[in-house]
Amino acid sequence: MKQTILVTGGAGFIGSHLCEALLTAGHTVVCVDNLFCGSKKNIVTCLKNKNFTFIKHDVREPFVTKIKFTRIYNLACPASPVNYQKDPVATIETSFLGMHNMLKLAQKTGARVLQASTSEIYGDPLEHPQRETYWGNVNPIGIRACYDEGKRAAETLCFDYHREKKVEIRVVRIFNTYGPRMAVNDGRVVSNFIVQALRGAPITIYGAGDQTRSFQYVDDLVRGMMLFMEKARVTGPVNMGNPNEFTMKQLAEKVVKLTSSKSAITFRALPGDDPKRRKPDISVAKKMLGWEPKVMVDEGLVKTIAYFKKVV
Repeated sequence: MKQTILVTGGAGFIGSHLCEALLTAGHTVVCVDNLFCGSKKNIVTCLKNKNFTFIKHDVREPFVTKIKFTRIYNLACPASPVNYQKDPVATIETSFLGMHNMLKLAQKTGARVLQASTSEIYGDPLEHPQRETYWGNVNPIGIRACYDEGKRAAETLCFDYHREKKVEIRVVRIFNTYGPRMAVNDGRVVSNFIVQALRGAPITIYGAGDQTRSFQYVDDLVRGMMLFMEKARVTGPVNMGNPNEFTMKQLAEKVVKLTSSKSAITFRALPGDDPKRRKPDISVAKKMLGWEPKVMVDEGLVKTIAYFKKVV
């Protein structure tokens, strides 16, 4: 069934890929973004599609419209430490007020709403791998809290609206995602390593390099979110990530090899509250959605490196 869909944060890295996929599926898409960390360059192909509309808007303010949306994907919020720590007050406001405004819009229009939550809600986890039943280990007053706690509060709001006001919700907890259209100055580890390797600059590892992450390619995530949105009677939260776990040192060495770079690897102090290990348990996604990642890290990195070679 063709839908009329709102995507907040739709000019961002993940949001732009989602908009493209929804248009390809034949839906009508309205993209809302304040362009704080998104860019119109990311949606150039979408803007050529008659079923696509871009509106510059900050989700912290109510979104007044006569359009009757059937689906709302809420992706609006800076997602890298570099961006969300630029204005931490705006970050937590975007998570909470943005979610509140989208839930009110969903209640008004009868839309189903998907919240793009994050593995960051698990903090520096004491459980490994992380399951959806784990409540997390978050420092509520640390430098990352504006994002971590903002997303946790947004999840709370989703479930309160679902229980009290019967709004249909989907909550997806997104683990580290990479791919084309990550910003050059994004500050996340995959883009950092690739840009440094392509420039022949030292590759910077924070800490000893033994901390781990599990990286999923953006196409796998977008496919998972679309499946989740249309699955009946599954509110979540649902983890989405690739459980193939790497240390930062292993990732750096892989990027150096794939780029044929001569960059040396250097080490700096680990930032505060940086999680030591991260790996999703995706049993729920497999069972409830029939979803698991298909793109392995080497394949995804080759595609991502090809993109960065054009923009660096």
